[in-house]
Amino acid sequence: MKVPFLDLRTQYQGIKADVEPEVLKILENCCYIGGSYVNDFERSMESYLNAAHVAGCSNGTDALVLGLRACNVKPGDEVITTPFTFFATAEAICSVGAIPVFVDVRQEDYNIDPDKIEAAITEKTKAILPVHIFGAPCDMDTINAIAKKHGLKVIEDDAQAIGSEYKGRKAGTLGDVGCFSFYPTKNLGGAGDGGMVTTNSDDMYTILKAFKEHGAAKVGAEALELLEGIKETIDNNEEATELYNPYKYYNYLIGYNSRLDAIQAAVLSAKLKHLDEYNANRARIAAKYTAGLTPRIRRPEYSSDIKPCWHQFVVRSEYKEELCAFLTANEVGNGSFYPVPLHQQKAFNKDNCKNPGASLPVAEEISSQSVCLPIFPEMTDEQIDYVIETVNRFYEGK
Repeated sequence: MKVPFLDLRTQYQGIKADVEPEVLKILENCCYIGGSYVNDFERSMESYLNAAHVAGCSNGTDALVLGLRACNVKPGDEVITTPFTFFATAEAICSVGAIPVFVDVRQEDYNIDPDKIEAAITEKTKAILPVHIFGAPCDMDTINAIAKKHGLKVIEDDAQAIGSEYKGRKAGTLGDVGCFSFYPTKNLGGAGDGGMVTTNSDDMYTILKAFKEHGAAKVGAEALELLEGIKETIDNNEEATELYNPYKYYNYLIGYNSRLDAIQAAVLSAKLKHLDEYNANRARIAAKYTAGLTPRIRRPEYSSDIKPCWHQFVVRSEYKEELCAFLTANEVGNGSFYPVPLHQQKAFNKDNCKNPGASLPVAEEISSQSVCLPIFPEMTDEQIDYVIETVNRFYEGK
């Protein structure tokens, strides 16, 4: 039997009838950027997450950059984060001129270890950036308490965590801002790149809107006042219309061109209606894996107050390379997330990172052992059983 690592084609068949007519309408109306589709999607996400504000953007990396900028993280500031995550997390920190400070992770759930955060705080620390890795929320009560004690912002990396919950609250509403990715492989994936930033702060939302569209117009002036205390006015009495905005070419901040396009919003809106079903199927697969896999392979352990969305099911094996080769030989898709922890990446050095090459033994151990098994909503029971049987068969010879 062949089990793919992911099967987007099958998922698309389930939403095809909803997506294609809407995409054709967008093509016919030629309203490609912004507009009603984006607005409707943002409002739907606010309702789904129970968040005050959602701002769509171009991709998950931009979401992180926008979140950092909205929290007024500046060049030379330090941001504490995890080394066990996708490169974009720390890349975004460096992109705004700040310095990533890596602290180790926990053995049981691979998330940042809150007990190690406080020791890393200095007078330059501006924010904590926890990553809900593989769709399991971090210990946010402890992280938020540390942030409050030291006057720090909390920026959630929710790229893998859409729909997951911490003590009944959705990821993305647990810090000052939440940053999401809609890359096609995510639990809620588009037909290309896309992202969004969430916040419960009216002021933060104003800043986010300004930064994602060139720091322009009235919202740019409002954001400048919020960030720098500088009040500007536009001496222009012309009225804005749907097609003409006299304030468009007045810019107050150096921002970005990072907007969610209408086609992506249409695809995401169709999938959002099925997201809870998708995540429930992932949870069902995870439960079968947990019950059926040999106890010789280490599984993630999550506390009872979180509800993972199971973006990935990552086990740990001392025979990582052999197991991956065996799975591949038996046509079971698999992955290695992440083989090199960020503090050991060549891109980071003493000029752009606080502790490149530091000893972070738990992250290093997990990176050397992590194996991702297939987990996608459309998996059949036969496919799940075959994955379990294949992994267990590998261990019979060990």
